[in-house]
Amino acid sequence: MKKKLHQLLVFAFFVFSIFSYSHEPNQSYLFLRIYEADGIQGRFEINVKELNKVFGFNLPDNSTVEDAKPYINTIKTYILENSSFYSGNTKYELILTDLGITETGMGNYIKYQFKLKDSEEIPDKLDIYYNLAFHKDPKHKGFLVMEYNWKAGVIDGYTNIIEDFGPDDTSTTLALDESSVFTGFMAMVKQGVWHIWIGLDHILFLLALILPAVVRRKNNSIFGWEPVMTFKAAFLYIIKVVSFFTIAHTITLTLASLNLINLPSQIVESIIAFSIGLAAYHNIRPIFKMKDWVIAFIFGLFHGFGFASVLGDLGLTGEFLTLSLLGFNIGVEVGQLVIIAAIFPVLYILRKHKLYPKFLVYMSILLIIVSLYWFVERVFDINLKVDDYLFQFVYETAKWLGLK
Repeated sequence: MKKKLHQLLVFAFFVFSIFSYSHEPNQSYLFLRIYEADGIQGRFEINVKELNKVFGFNLPDNSTVEDAKPYINTIKTYILENSSFYSGNTKYELILTDLGITETGMGNYIKYQFKLKDSEEIPDKLDIYYNLAFHKDPKHKGFLVMEYNWKAGVIDGYTNIIEDFGPDDTSTTLALDESSVFTGFMAMVKQGVWHIWIGLDHILFLLALILPAVVRRKNNSIFGWEPVMTFKAAFLYIIKVVSFFTIAHTITLTLASLNLINLPSQIVESIIAFSIGLAAYHNIRPIFKMKDWVIAFIFGLFHGFGFASVLGDLGLTGEFLTLSLLGFNIGVEVGQLVIIAAIFPVLYILRKHKLYPKFLVYMSILLIIVSLYWFVERVFDINLKVDDYLFQFVYETAKWLGLK
């Protein structure tokens, strides 16, 4: 009994973790504008969902300024207490001005314009402290975006991420008299890696694609699999499938970032959710016999639109868009390769175990369930709260068994 209960709890925790973690917009932004005559200005942008998490607000994802007005003083005080700007021994007074809303495909952002008092004489170095939301969300990321910097010769509507903040990295020193193209490029690489790692739907799609890499079908039975005999055969399968996925999402990431093709975020995210289930179903009943790469390519196109939403929501345009796009895409590929490098060797070792065919099928069924859950939520824009029901089920079961 205890062994079965343990298995139930482990399984429930696993499913709970999947259901409760999908494409959370856990990021905020600090935009800077450096003007010779008017000094240092900018704005803070924080996703409404993150504000709800930090303060326990109940703001809707599509909040308006009117929705946010009751919380203005709370948000303002929080920003002032958790951010600051220095130059040497001088601490600039942070003056928050206009409150506004930025609408994005990942939910609306509350934005506060600001200026630094007595900053008309632009310093060579600016020390920045940024500690918003990290205490409530360790996975939260803050991104520093330079929109305009006369002293560095950035004058053509340039916007580029040049630094990122995290729970263990809340301070940075910004050189205002130097170009930071390489710094911005590396920040975009890091953002690409981060996005693929927190995008559980992308990871599960990859998992569905690579589960059959170490086995081959021997008959029409759903459990009719046999292990591949050589590492080379499995590795070449991985290379082929992942290459088609990469080519596809690179195409649409580029087209969407250049505003040549744009699709509604809700449609894109819904199709991404559906792609997990279809790829998993293909593992049980093949849709494209001996052509697994077809699924990787077709749905990779939509995953590319999903990746592009990160860049599009920021509005990263201008002189260095190409470098930003290249850096982000390289980061996505690096993050993707790390995930595959972690999963593939384990699958290869397990491939000869007699239970691997059942593992493949049952894992694919679980992926289909998760896919349908996300698909319904995204298509109808609702929260099914299955994770809440699952937790309650586990709790009541443990209570019934006398463990609570």
